Amino acid sequence: MTSSPFDLIKPYLYHRRFSIAVGLLCLMTVDLLQLVIPRIIKAAVDGLATLSATPDGLMTQALWIVVIAVIIGGFRFLWRHFLMGLSREIERGLRNRLFRHLQTLSAGYFHKTQTGNLMAHATNDIHHIRMAVGMGLVALMDAVLLGASTIGFMAYINVRLTLFTIIPMPLIVISTRIFSKKMHLAYQSVQGTYALLTERIREHITGIRIIKAYTRETESAGAVEAVSKDYIDRNVRLIWITGAFFPMMLLFSNISLALVLYLGGRQTIFNRITPGDFVAFISYLGLLTWPMMAIGWLINLIQRGKASLERIGSILDTRPEIRNRPGARPFAGLSGGIRGNGIRFRYDKASPWILDDISLSIPKGTTLGIIGPPGAGKSTLIALFARILDTSAGCVEYDGVDIRNLRLEDVRSGIAFVPQEPFLFAGTLRDNITFGAAVSDERLLKALRTAALENTVGTLPRGVNTIVGEKGVILSGGQKQRVALARAFLRERPILMLDDPISQVDAETGDAILRALRALVGNRTLIIASHRISAVQFADNIITLQEGRITESGSHRELVSQNGYYARTYMLQQIQEVDDVV
Repeated sequence: MTSSPFDLIKPYLYHRRFSIAVGLLCLMTVDLLQLVIPRIIKAAVDGLATLSATPDGLMTQALWIVVIAVIIGGFRFLWRHFLMGLSREIERGLRNRLFRHLQTLSAGYFHKTQTGNLMAHATNDIHHIRMAVGMGLVALMDAVLLGASTIGFMAYINVRLTLFTIIPMPLIVISTRIFSKKMHLAYQSVQGTYALLTERIREHITGIRIIKAYTRETESAGAVEAVSKDYIDRNVRLIWITGAFFPMMLLFSNISLALVLYLGGRQTIFNRITPGDFVAFISYLGLLTWPMMAIGWLINLIQRGKASLERIGSILDTRPEIRNRPGARPFAGLSGGIRGNGIRFRYDKASPWILDDISLSIPKGTTLGIIGPPGAGKSTLIALFARILDTSAGCVEYDGVDIRNLRLEDVRSGIAFVPQEPFLFAGTLRDNITFGAAVSDERLLKALRTAALENTVGTLPRGVNTIVGEKGVILSGGQKQRVALARAFLRERPILMLDDPISQVDAETGDAILRALRALVGNRTLIIASHRISAVQFADNIITLQEGRITESGSHRELVSQNGYYARTYMLQQIQEVDDVV
């Protein structure tokens, strides 16, 4: 992690240093002007006490208070504009930086990290940082400037009375030191539980259809309620700490007021200070209450902000497992072919090998088919070819160069990838296919037709401009799969990798998609993994994966003649297709 969590916000503070200076100057002006009003009140009270006050004099003093109040209001608006604007800029900057960094992290990170946890970082933690910076600066300035200036004005009236008044101050410092560490730990606990609560609610809302289908509403509500109770319990423990801290600050202020009332009243009776001084002193004591409270609030804000900065910092310090190596070479495009040399892969050292000793060659413009039972490693092998994952041993080569020595963005920009489980965003169908890029209607229509999606679009109320809902809820599984295919066809990249592209479509639609794929043979390098033989039987080379190893390799005709897994699967699927027709 960075040397200090506050290093994350230093660039923003430096960038807005002039705005901060103006905001603090306005805040200083407000604090100093507030100190003038008790002096005006003192003059008015002394005049009334000595019967020397006049209506015109009182009117003048009242007008001065109004004028000062108006000026204070103007400067208060300005400091809020500059200082609160700073906090909002930090909020925006940190959230954008966090999201950009999350996009650089490898797929493995998201396998281990809950989505709700990341959502809490992007909302709750960023909010606490904003409050610590914006209102924290205000509380710090008020605690230092207003507090010190108020004590100075009080000492000007009577030093001895001032000394008695500030007796509770050391108690505030001691209390702050005791409570600050407890608050920091409590805030970390609360914010961690908030992340878990967010994830649990997100998960149960996303799975609401399954919950309803199996009538598990009561159990679902109970699961959320359990996490919610834990969150509330931790907040209650935090309230016990803050609930004792802030009343303690107020208690010390009231002790000071009691001392002023008794000691200051006595000095007024014996004419050591004037009634105006006594009233002004009480007014200054009222002003001093806020700086004393601001110290406690400042500690509160800083502890919350520090806990959040530490959580954000831990994410920003996470390095992607898959990234460009130093001196990574540019990759202009595939000219020779793709090779796998002794590829082995497992997710961690304690896991079994998902792939073991995979070696193969895919010349440019040819098609590789991958067949195998569920869990054989088909999807993993495609992910390695696209460098979504990195090999544990061995390597993938593009044109004879280890893919890890090529610039990652260059490699991926040459690949159109269709995952086994397509994901749709909650926008329009057009946006899901084009990702917001400017695409002509002719190109879009061609992609729709190639993916056998044209007729489906015609049935939608607004065609390609129809909102598909969260995760494409209005579309069937097959339709979502064809949307993913349309994305790939639209980009016309030289390498096309398809993971079970026709698993969720009917036979007729699947045949249409396969005809489109056959038309690409020779023009693109195709890698197709599927459990359906019909999806790969036209491939130049087909491999069978079983338990992470290649057990068969050859053309469709060659594999059928070998009477192995491929041939048995082919015969079973042929029989099944005949039964479906009958």
